[in-house]
Amino acid sequence: MSDETPRLKTALWARAMLRLADLQGRSGMLMRRGDVDGGTVLVVLRDRSGGMTVLSQVRATDGSPAWLRATGAEPVDQPAVDAYVERALKRDPDLWVLEFDGPDLKPPFEAVLL
Repeated sequence: MSDETPRLKTALWARAMLRLADLQGRSGMLMRRGDVDGGTVLVVLRDRSGGMTVLSQVRATDGSPAWLRATGAEPVDQPAVDAYVERALKRDPDLWVLEFDGPDLKPPFEAVLL
């Protein structure tokens, strides 16, 4: 028996998060489609003033799923986000990128932010 927690296919999870954002009246867009079954996800959040942040999937110290503000605690601009995504794609060509309107730079889904 495996200790691994069952996971949703990434394509299903991505569609569900886009739908959830839509139900909350927040704009969401698939920017890049990765591996349907198990690609990792970057989430780009954009606030009304143009500030942005990138969230990257990680594991908390207890092994539970979490998200890291990969571009730092402070909002960044579009070129910084583009550069981060490009570097990430070089490491993981199966990467998904979702972008959401995030007035508070928080995702439209429940998430532990590190």
